[in-house]
Amino acid sequence: MVLLIISWLILFTLSFGALGFIWLSMRRAALKPWGIKIDETYRPKVSIIIPTYNESNLISFKLENLSKVEYPKNLMQIIVVDSNSDDETVQNVNSFVKQHPEINIQIVIENERKGKSSALNFALKHCKGDVIIVSDADCFWPSDILKKALPFLADPYVGAISGPKILLNPEQSWVTKTEEDYMKSHNLVKLGESKVHSTVFFEGGFSAYKREALESFDPYNTGSDDSGTIIGVVEKDFRAILVSEARFFTAFPVTWRGKMSIKMRRANQLVRVFSRYVVLLLRKRIKNSKRVISHNIVIYLFSPLIFILLLATTIPLALNFPYFAFILIAFLIPKVRTHLFEAMQSYFLLFLTILLIALGKRIVVWGKPTDRALLTEDVLRKRLLI
Repeated sequence: MVLLIISWLILFTLSFGALGFIWLSMRRAALKPWGIKIDETYRPKVSIIIPTYNESNLISFKLENLSKVEYPKNLMQIIVVDSNSDDETVQNVNSFVKQHPEINIQIVIENERKGKSSALNFALKHCKGDVIIVSDADCFWPSDILKKALPFLADPYVGAISGPKILLNPEQSWVTKTEEDYMKSHNLVKLGESKVHSTVFFEGGFSAYKREALESFDPYNTGSDDSGTIIGVVEKDFRAILVSEARFFTAFPVTWRGKMSIKMRRANQLVRVFSRYVVLLLRKRIKNSKRVISHNIVIYLFSPLIFILLLATTIPLALNFPYFAFILIAFLIPKVRTHLFEAMQSYFLLFLTILLIALGKRIVVWGKPTDRALLTEDVLRKRLLI
């Protein structure tokens, strides 16, 4: 029994202790000043790509949102790339273009739906900007986002920037409340990683790439158009950073089932992303960001396996000590308890993903989240997003 308790403590330390240590070290790094050149006068020509599939209810709001962005219109190109929608998406874009001839909006249409990364690479051929920006149709920008974010790209070593996601409905359910807490913690880690060198986590709501740093979206076919694309950026020895000022707004599913759908798809992508990083590190293709990449490999590839072993030892421990689980949970600080529960969910999904990949399963098609109905005109106007 003593051996079982010792084994449990070791496994708990390796899974959750490592996670806590990394969080604390990145929190400390996040407090450090930026060691980069930030030029407030930097005004490159930008191409903004909006990938769509059956977004007829949102695309007009999205284009109206972009029309309010405070940036010289002669330096801004907007490309809507549609993956063969069977609703009114294309018609609504054309209608908006006719009503706003002063805005440079172009629509390109794929013959078939092949996934988001494929759509972005198709649109990339039509981009004329020095900076390529991606924004999903369900994500909305404050009008000053480019003025605040682009100065960070003035540094010659910075190849890509992204911003933190802010929920429009954080108080709608316990699911959105816990997700908001998780995102705050995760964004702090991403900021710390950025100040160490680079973060490998990017968001589809706002991500901007220098043309020389972007060869293609998701070059290793990981299924992740954002974090998968950063592999190529880091491999070219550019920095990829989170800019706290470049925040954008979106909604999040209010049900646990909707949340798990998003998390499962994301887990599938991240396991493939970090598996690719393992190969690149072994081949010595990554010159910088080794510290950040290594600790994420531990979290996303090894810790889920250790977590399953932890569960296997927890069961006999709980059987021998019936009050073990109750005492453990009761003495945890509520905030810590919430983060621990989120970590347990993530570890389980990551383990399931690793198992599915080992069995040859894969989530390929870019699915639409179930939170579109939450993005109403009233909500967007209240936040001055349209």
